Amino acid sequence: MRHCILAGLLAAAAAPAADFTAALSAINTNDLLRHIRVLASDEFEGRAPDGGRGEQLTVDYLVGEFRRLGLQPGNPDGTFVQSVPLVGIRSEVATTVRRGDAVETWQFPQDIVAWSPRVEPRVEVRDSELVFVGYGVVAPEYGWDDFKGADVRGRTLVMLVGDPPVPDPADPAKLDEQTFRGRAMTYYGRWTYKYEIAAQRGAAAAIIVHETGPAGYPYFVVINSWGRENFDLRTPDKNAGRVAVAAWTSLDRAQRLFADAGLNFAAQKRAALTRDFRPVPLGAQVSFTVTNTLREVTSRNVVAKLPGADPARRDEFVIFTAHWDHLGRDPKLEGDQIYNGAQDNASGVAGLLGLAAAFSKLPEPPARSLLFLAVTAEEQGLLGAKYYAEQPLHPLAKTLANVNMDSLNTFGPRAIAPVVGFGQSTLEDLLATAAKTQDRVVVPEPDPEKGHYYRSDHFEFAKVGVPALYLGRDADDILGREPGYGKMRREEYTAKDYHKVSDHMKDFWDLRGAAEDVQLLFRVGYDVANASTWPEWKEGSEFKARRVESLKAGK
Repeated sequence: MRHCILAGLLAAAAAPAADFTAALSAINTNDLLRHIRVLASDEFEGRAPDGGRGEQLTVDYLVGEFRRLGLQPGNPDGTFVQSVPLVGIRSEVATTVRRGDAVETWQFPQDIVAWSPRVEPRVEVRDSELVFVGYGVVAPEYGWDDFKGADVRGRTLVMLVGDPPVPDPADPAKLDEQTFRGRAMTYYGRWTYKYEIAAQRGAAAAIIVHETGPAGYPYFVVINSWGRENFDLRTPDKNAGRVAVAAWTSLDRAQRLFADAGLNFAAQKRAALTRDFRPVPLGAQVSFTVTNTLREVTSRNVVAKLPGADPARRDEFVIFTAHWDHLGRDPKLEGDQIYNGAQDNASGVAGLLGLAAAFSKLPEPPARSLLFLAVTAEEQGLLGAKYYAEQPLHPLAKTLANVNMDSLNTFGPRAIAPVVGFGQSTLEDLLATAAKTQDRVVVPEPDPEKGHYYRSDHFEFAKVGVPALYLGRDADDILGREPGYGKMRREEYTAKDYHKVSDHMKDFWDLRGAAEDVQLLFRVGYDVANASTWPEWKEGSEFKARRVESLKAGK
């Protein structure tokens, strides 16, 4: 079988040095900044994926840039777009909790941020028993089941954010690397998994308890992300198979909920760290009344193609991705109303355009074809990438790899190249070889517990078996800066700018690091597109079996 382990893959050496240098020069700080300035301008209205003016300007800009570079339409229908059918849902939710004769109203947003994913104008959940199910995880490979056979049909599940941080039995000060990968989050810790398992178990609703540390972002991100119009893919069953209500609650409200039941929240959290944990009734019933304002929207993925030079391998692809969307405009805000999304993710789209420019400068394209895919609705749950993975324009069984860019490093040059989801695929080996050309070393991301691998578009490709690479933005130290400068900027961004209207271009930005990172990804993509062997998932990756299934099916 030709899809064997990668070895000796520095195909870049086959290109004349002058040609390769010229191509790399197309990835530069001036062009990156130029693209970011346009995409993150107020004129683009925050790039909401709603078919409105901001989306139209964004799509037109991307198509214009791809045409200017001489790329071909990436859709076999002869266009640069793939239509993505979405439904917009704006939920107004009344939440009451009854304990005996006492009834309490939970306030939005300080107590709860709730919505219904069901495409119905009115959704009701009446007197649903509240049950604490720990982390809500069923993971046979770890011998873990938080439900223990409990019947939770029609109930409302209260879940902890993240996956269980199980102490190492040999050293309780550390986490057990053999259970949920220690510090690194698994998909069991992702909020999408929690709502999925709740639906599978027949629950009426699911409430996740927010905590900034394990969530990886403050509570205001929950409010800004879900306390507004949300989007989902249109499905034939109108999402009838999903929970009726999905929600987050603040830590303070959760602690009071447990106290009212005579329980200590911290003690219950500790109990949830053991395999012996069983669901705990909270002695109260919750009711939700949801009024949904619905609208159908057709958004767009933008896709361009550079055909491969080898006729025998031209129908095989390497896909580069970045999401073009952000959170749009909120007219309810005073002053600045536009979520410009300069870092997230005008920077990544600038990187995508930089890659397209670099490959278009080569005198001869790589052997295999390249797709440059700017996806929509990432902020709504990776919807554009999900739709492409479900309705691929080119067979996934002939897609060798996905290389994703989401929030480039705007803090300056680094001595390291941090990989998000380190240890997943042999694409990291290619990255390590490329990093040597910049005197850099590949390392794991600094905060794997935040689950970034499951929070961007490459994850939808991984789910269907395509090896995916995501080079992280974060590093504690930046060359030429005081120790800890990178960590300081990272924490500052998370606290002050992430999913806020203040995500603008900053005076302190230094895009040399971004340019270097994109140049690394160019080398990786070039090598994959020319190599005699295909990238593979490494042993222990949860996606390895899915790749085997995909290749067997030939889809």
